[in-house]
Amino acid sequence: MLKPGIHFVWLALVSGLCAWCPASHGSPQSPPIEGQESVGRSGVDIHVESTLVVIPVTVTDSSNRFVLGLEKGSFKLLEDGVEQKITQFAGEDAPLSVGLLVDTSGSMGAKIATSRAAVSQFLKTMNKQDEAFLVEFSDRAEVVAGFSTDTVAIQEKLVNVESQGLTALLDSISAGLREMKKAKNPRKALLIISDGGDNNSRYTAAEIKQLVREADVQVYSMGVFEPFPLLGLTAAELSGPKLLSELSEQTGGRAFAASENRDLPSIATRIGIELRNQYVLAYAPSNRSKDGKFRHVEVQLKAPAGLPPLKARWRLGYYAPSQ
Repeated sequence: MLKPGIHFVWLALVSGLCAWCPASHGSPQSPPIEGQESVGRSGVDIHVESTLVVIPVTVTDSSNRFVLGLEKGSFKLLEDGVEQKITQFAGEDAPLSVGLLVDTSGSMGAKIATSRAAVSQFLKTMNKQDEAFLVEFSDRAEVVAGFSTDTVAIQEKLVNVESQGLTALLDSISAGLREMKKAKNPRKALLIISDGGDNNSRYTAAEIKQLVREADVQVYSMGVFEPFPLLGLTAAELSGPKLLSELSEQTGGRAFAASENRDLPSIATRIGIELRNQYVLAYAPSNRSKDGKFRHVEVQLKAPAGLPPLKARWRLGYYAPSQ
């Protein structure tokens, strides 16, 4: 018998869709949250203090169904191998701040229409206390809509967008991380919609990987990529899908590749549902040294008797503050 209150949310895999990041891996978290904030919704109360580290956790079974209803005692959290006390726990939906990074470069072509549809589908999964912003990128990255709860206004920014120019993908991630510093909610995510790699950014892949490791943001990405590399593509363009996969895995997010561009809206819905079905753990690190070093985080599950084997995905760690 399963423990009362524990249930599964079934989410069918989209036909022709593959997730690049395995669901059993953890991922990086940035420095402890600064400031102090209290948010509540349907019984959820996350009180963020300056010394707390927030770790979103996705739990699934062997069929990739989300497992809800687990209690605080089902989780064990370690930092650099040392168990930490979970001071705050939310097992229900908590408010989210999300950045939408949309590729409008020349290579997108007709995919711009399905990108609009994907943004629309994702925004439908948002709640009243959620907020979002929009970054468009081609030759350069630009924040065209700052944080807002008005989903219609965000969608309207994409209505007249045309596909043109090169691809400043890495610069868009940097712009998204800068804008995310204005977020009101403790849970943060970037959603990248692109069809390939970078060919016009000032930032390098190594610099962006470092920025992502230092940021308190989950990265999700999706796109339609050529099944066979085209002649004339640069090394950066060819490595685009791999880079997005690495960034997503580091942060506890996921990267999806669709076999058809018409699959993008379905992927966006899937990502939105996943963000709505995460546990949120917060703890005050026992190691209070301000040495600026990377702290590895591990989440272990202690599932109640009667449940099938479970998998968890979380952030791999965070950088401690430096003096």
